[in-house]
Amino acid sequence: MFHQADAKRLFDSRGYTGATIHNQNPVHLLEKPVRDRIIESYYWKEQCFAVNEATLCDRAAALTFIGGTYGQQKPTPFLCLAMKLLQLIPEKDIVLEYLRQDEFKYLSALAAFYIRLTFEAKEVYGILEPLLGDWRKLRRRTRDGGYALTYIDQFVDDLLTKDRVCGTSLRKLPQRTVLEDLGVLEVKESVLGEELEGLDDDEDQVVEVEVNGGGEVYLSTPERNGNGAEHSDSEG
Repeated sequence: MFHQADAKRLFDSRGYTGATIHNQNPVHLLEKPVRDRIIESYYWKEQCFAVNEATLCDRAAALTFIGGTYGQQKPTPFLCLAMKLLQLIPEKDIVLEYLRQDEFKYLSALAAFYIRLTFEAKEVYGILEPLLGDWRKLRRRTRDGGYALTYIDQFVDDLLTKDRVCGTSLRKLPQRTVLEDLGVLEVKESVLGEELEGLDDDEDQVVEVEVNGGGEVYLSTPERNGNGAEHSDSEG
């Protein structure tokens, strides 16, 4: 009972004097109905009591899925630990260590979610975009209580492009192109774009044509047949 009452006092904005994120009590980055369901949940009461930055790793390592709420609005352990992080407000270096360690993928996903909630836009893009190449599988708890397969790169893409993830309304994130125009972010180079430019360069090469006295045509650059072999028009 003490833990529950203490939690409710912490989540009350009246008279809050602790550290703030985006000029507000950090736990208020989650909507009030979600916060209320979390502090009433069994997982919060039993697994999130007296947890610190170190022991939270053990809880996150034991996670088997991500998600928001399911069934009759029951919060997932993933969402409970996200609120615990908002309560702890760990140092940035600790959060980055959570994100970049390779052993526990659900800890990485939890850190990515926390970063999206709490970091500034420039940092969000700079830190999370490298994970768009991370194809580790994740299980996601759906609202009907079932499970769906997703991947870390897809989860991160959702964090960067959607306004609601894991049953949580996210703070508005400016589009990347807007930040590029403002000079906040460097223009993102596209690997596909470089390949297309290379193809355009090949097509732009000038082919010189020579006609001999017999009317035969010679190309100064080799053509390729359907099998990729070089040939010229002078071949029989």
